[in-house]
Amino acid sequence: MKTTELQDYNGSASNTSTSRAPSAQLDDVVHADLGRRNFLMSLGALALAGCGAGGGGSPAASLLSTGTMSATAASTGAFVHPGLLHTQSDFDRMAAKYTTSPWSGSWNLLINNSHASLSYTPHPVSIVYRGNDGVHPQNYSNLYNDVAAAYACALRWKISGDTAYADKAVQIMNAWSSTLTGISGTTDADLAAGIYGYEFANAGEIMRTYSGWAAADFTSFQNMMRNVFYPINHDFLIRHNNTDITHYWANWDLCNMASILAIGVLCDDRTLFDEAVTYFQSGPGNGAAAQAVYYIHPGFLGQWQESGRDQGHSTLGIALMGAICEMAWNQGVDLYGWDNNRFLMGAEYVAKGNLIQSGTTYYTVPYVPYNNVDNVYYNVFSTNSQGNIRPCWALVYNHYVNRKGLAAPYSKMFALQIQPEGGGGNYGSNSGGYDQLGYGTLTCTRDPIAAGVPPSGLKARAPAGQVELSWWGSAYATSYNVKRATSTSGPWTVIASGITDLLTYTDNPGDGTWYYVVSAMTPSGETADSNRATAKIGKTLHTYLACNEGTGTTVSDASGQGHAGTLNGSGAWGSGKSGSAVALNGSTDYVSLPSNLVTDLTDFTVATWVYWNAARTWERVFDFGSGTGRYMFLTPRSGGGTVRFAITVDGGHGEQAVNGTAALPTGQWVHVAVTLSGRLATLYVNGTAVGSNSAEFLPPWQLGGTNQNWIGRSQYSGDPYFNGRVDEFRIYRGALTAADIAALIASS
Repeated sequence: MKTTELQDYNGSASNTSTSRAPSAQLDDVVHADLGRRNFLMSLGALALAGCGAGGGGSPAASLLSTGTMSATAASTGAFVHPGLLHTQSDFDRMAAKYTTSPWSGSWNLLINNSHASLSYTPHPVSIVYRGNDGVHPQNYSNLYNDVAAAYACALRWKISGDTAYADKAVQIMNAWSSTLTGISGTTDADLAAGIYGYEFANAGEIMRTYSGWAAADFTSFQNMMRNVFYPINHDFLIRHNNTDITHYWANWDLCNMASILAIGVLCDDRTLFDEAVTYFQSGPGNGAAAQAVYYIHPGFLGQWQESGRDQGHSTLGIALMGAICEMAWNQGVDLYGWDNNRFLMGAEYVAKGNLIQSGTTYYTVPYVPYNNVDNVYYNVFSTNSQGNIRPCWALVYNHYVNRKGLAAPYSKMFALQIQPEGGGGNYGSNSGGYDQLGYGTLTCTRDPIAAGVPPSGLKARAPAGQVELSWWGSAYATSYNVKRATSTSGPWTVIASGITDLLTYTDNPGDGTWYYVVSAMTPSGETADSNRATAKIGKTLHTYLACNEGTGTTVSDASGQGHAGTLNGSGAWGSGKSGSAVALNGSTDYVSLPSNLVTDLTDFTVATWVYWNAARTWERVFDFGSGTGRYMFLTPRSGGGTVRFAITVDGGHGEQAVNGTAALPTGQWVHVAVTLSGRLATLYVNGTAVGSNSAEFLPPWQLGGTNQNWIGRSQYSGDPYFNGRVDEFRIYRGALTAADIAALIASS
């Protein structure tokens, strides 16, 4: 993949690939050669719905129309102002603290930064160019320097009360709003619109309360942000320059989300704000939370999407996602806590991997391979730019520890090591840059919380017949106790104590249903117990569709777990291996199963009888997922001509697969099963193992929420529906052995 590495670690990329997803053709994606494109996004260049203040069609709705996102009610009511990275209560705290340590160190960096000077002169241009397009000289430094100056002067005014700095900030913003008409260059223009867009909106949000900024000038600034920056941000998220969704790294999505969210608040436009929040929660691109924090390791260490690439980009991602979370938080939307603190998972992983444990040796972090459409395959944690420092850790530490009372040991360690944080070309102890506004020690530091909360978020997984526990810790905890019971109400037996550092524990209790809680030991004593987590060890029935109804559209679940299916399409039935079976016509028929069907599965078995009529490539026996980025499926015949099971959280290019030796036969009943035990996945046809993968690292729970769980239908709209009959469809917790599967076949 061609990349342009610029000063601020903003990866640039062009795409000429026409690679096909292993599981199906991409849905009419046009791959354009954009490496040297010269585009002009100017006033009125894009007539986008939702660009009017609070009115028009919803950009979020246009994203939803792709079928890759789920609707999320993000927020209601009037916006808080100022309410992006800082609220008025934040400024009150800064004003009270800036003469004392550690706030004072960051304040001194601010007032000694040339950007925070009354002699600073703005340098607006009509067109900002970023990226070498071969025609126009790059001039984007004019923009990022002036944005840094506007923000720095705005801070000086809000904290000191000196209106001379307010006037300087207004001068800079008025100069740009009366001059700028477009952002152009190569695709790097998307980065410029995203990074400097969210930063400039923050400066404007601070200054909106200044009586010396004329209302007409503020409106002009809002119009610049809405009409120059936002159309580029929006277009990138919905189109990604006509590339495959995995082509762009997380930071590209994140900076454009940050800009859209910030402009939404600045312009009092709920539609824009909700567009960004919805994308963060369920968007298809690599910047959405589930893709940016690509894989969850034990102890809730969340592998960052760019961590195999380099640490400059990984730390940039933390800085950008942190800004999104803080801006949303100040409007009453908790993205910090989304998906069991998924952002904290990523922050702790990146922080740990960039901190020195002893001497010159860095902490080690676990890693699983990552691949994308460009076949940029990373199988180790990158040491490129390891130790990179950005002014982002004060925000992470102070939210999770001093607001919420959670433990964030590595984020805390990083924040304390690098404070005071600077900004605007002088971050303090690290290299210069303009990708973040900075000054986090001054703006984000809070007094220590009085006491931590009890451990929380406890999860129990069951790989290879063991119980793997992970939990969130408590601020000030010195160690943790793990307790187990055979009843939901106890009595509880302490099975491990004195646990520190990585908050995970593996238990081997044997078959059965087990219950767990965790408590923390603190200087003031033991905390209350965490939430209760349940683990079921052994081979237990999870879903059983006997398919014996013969009529109607309901396919009953005999497991007692409430996983009944619905027959969609013609609603046909036919003769089964035993009794009746669902008969799928290959064009409209499929069985839909409940949402989140497999999110509680680690080791598993799926076993069923199929009678396949048409030997078409890429039909599906089953496909459980949330779109073409996250799914697990079984096809009777893949593009390689064999039966294939695959699971991915990264689209077709990241599939973990098991391939058989031939396609399933047609015109006869065939029993097929797939199992996962730890990292060993095995595929069986008529009781014989026909393929295995001993390095399959994706259990179903890593898929997260799934709302498209189908028998007979693919996540890819271009794939054919299954043509044939399906009977005795079973899902088990735990991996059945070959003998178990033989017995299952014999009993049918």
